[in-house]
Amino acid sequence: MDDIKQRIEVLRNELREHNYNYYVLDNASISDFEFDIKLKELQTLEDQYPEFFDANSPTQRVGGEVTKNFETIVHDNRMYSLDNSYSKEDLEDWEKRIKKLVDGDIQYTCELKYDGASISLTYENGVLVKAVTRGDGFQGDNVTANVKTIKSVPLRLKGDFPEKFDIRGEIVLPYEGFNKMNEERIKNGEEPYRNPRNTASGSLKLQDSAEVAKRPLECLLYNLTGANLGINTQFEGLEKARQWGFKVPDAAKLANSIDEVLEFIEYWGLHRHNLPYETDGVVIKVNSLQQQEELGYTAKAPRWAMAYKFKAEQVSTRLNSITYQVGRTGAITPVANLEPVELAGTTVKRASLHNADQIEKLDIRVGDEVYVEKGGEIIPKILGVDLMKRLPNSQPTKYIEHCPECGTELVRQEGEAQHYCSNYNGCKPQIIGRIQHYICRKAMDIEGLGGETVALLVNAGLISNYSDLYELTKEQVIPLERMAEKSAENMVKGIEQSKNIPFERVLYALGIRYVGETVAKKLAKHYKSIDAIAAASQDDLVNVDEIGTKIAESVHAFFSSEENIKIIERLKQFGVQLEVSAEKLEGQTNVLEGKSIVVSGVFESISRNELKKLIEDNGGKVSSSISSKTSYIVAGDNMGPSKKDKAKALNIEIINEYEFLQKIDKN
Repeated sequence: MDDIKQRIEVLRNELREHNYNYYVLDNASISDFEFDIKLKELQTLEDQYPEFFDANSPTQRVGGEVTKNFETIVHDNRMYSLDNSYSKEDLEDWEKRIKKLVDGDIQYTCELKYDGASISLTYENGVLVKAVTRGDGFQGDNVTANVKTIKSVPLRLKGDFPEKFDIRGEIVLPYEGFNKMNEERIKNGEEPYRNPRNTASGSLKLQDSAEVAKRPLECLLYNLTGANLGINTQFEGLEKARQWGFKVPDAAKLANSIDEVLEFIEYWGLHRHNLPYETDGVVIKVNSLQQQEELGYTAKAPRWAMAYKFKAEQVSTRLNSITYQVGRTGAITPVANLEPVELAGTTVKRASLHNADQIEKLDIRVGDEVYVEKGGEIIPKILGVDLMKRLPNSQPTKYIEHCPECGTELVRQEGEAQHYCSNYNGCKPQIIGRIQHYICRKAMDIEGLGGETVALLVNAGLISNYSDLYELTKEQVIPLERMAEKSAENMVKGIEQSKNIPFERVLYALGIRYVGETVAKKLAKHYKSIDAIAAASQDDLVNVDEIGTKIAESVHAFFSSEENIKIIERLKQFGVQLEVSAEKLEGQTNVLEGKSIVVSGVFESISRNELKKLIEDNGGKVSSSISSKTSYIVAGDNMGPSKKDKAKALNIEIINEYEFLQKIDKN
């Protein structure tokens, strides 16, 4: 039996190595026939001796696992999006910003930005344990069974890998494989796929992993995430990942200046069409991981990275009509309905016109031939009009004066770009939009309830605001279109479970204008309960960190509405979390209230993120740069000399991590 076990292990190791040589190094070490013979021998032995089963065996890559519903998993480390740049000036401005925040010379890692489906792979003890889609950045779908079928994804690593880490990348579909798939579909009388990116993304959500295995997907990796990784730079991380068995594109290059970055961009702007995959730009990252930590993140993106987008593709087509959409806040968005045209691999039928000023500025008229671009946006935009082709009887566009849905006269506040419908409680798209926002992932994350179902519920008269959701019964929703008994049960269960969502997310879910995720967290942290926020005056609100006049006015107006107060009272009765939990309040104090603290350097007893959390938990504000408003600096090793000089010039106290912990009375 030991001989059998040993033979199985030998075959597995040989096949893994051959697989790595072929799919990662693009350098076959044996023929396809020889590979298939070894794989067949291993499969036979595994079938005869099931006690030696290994979920990460090369034989398991053929798929076969069926997933009906993909489990939602919260990322251990958030997957941020990137800020975009389109010019040399944008990159120079970015460099100026980061040089104000970190000391010393800055090196950059330049990498190609592949256009695929973002993925996060988690490895423990060298074994792939989960693969999760980007989702909304905070949580995504567990697609492990499907990703395991992708040959360039190692199921087991080799070398000196860390005990546990995440690695991020893109699932892509090379042009060659995409074209072969379409040839096959056309031969079978099926509609061809539109573009490689959408096909790759759709492949990850196929229910049968055996179908995924048939698709020639590849996984290109570019970023290691985790603690104690034993690397100091982004470029070193790429090299290490290659050694461990990952497919890491070799186009990456180190640059010592923005001029060198621009040389990389210029080269690939010309040569990117020779690549086997879709790429739409270059990602530039500060190379030093310590400097990355110093720079930190904004609410949406890392300060230490920037995406440079290649010039967007443009086409011209006919503008057939202009329609107007009503958003959940009552904002009116004009939309251009176009003669369908191919653009960047998709058929474009609509484009955003943004607002009345944009229409007037470009003098856009129905019947015009317009130039359309699809850059970093989901919805393409109109750049201008071909006046040479304008029809002789063309008439200027007259912006609508009344809501297209409820007929209410539109208003436009001074300083606002958009027109608004003020019929807050009577305009159906606003009602539907607010409830759709309430149930979304970042808000109440109600499983079993989607946007289309919300519209059905409102149109059927079953709900008119989000508090009505909590009175729905299975019997009420079963008669709805495409609603089976199990679906109805899941919806009611999902609504009940949403009562456990923490207060800051409930506050965001309420859909108060200008109150996004970050503002909701600030307000929840400061006031601790919905009642305290409702009782706050406009002046009180403005005094909260990062809450400006515009936000304060909007929050005050929301809680001045009797209708909104009634809805909130109902949410309280149903048990929705409308105050910070006692568990979350535990360990929080106000000992640092009014203090603005800068964190700089490398620490021994605590991580930078833990340090920042302690500052915020104790009422302080973490600042990224030193100014006269800085209360003191918590400094670790390698704090830059220019920061020290600035602190000295402003007479700002510098303390170490242990002195800080004593200030907040932490051992």
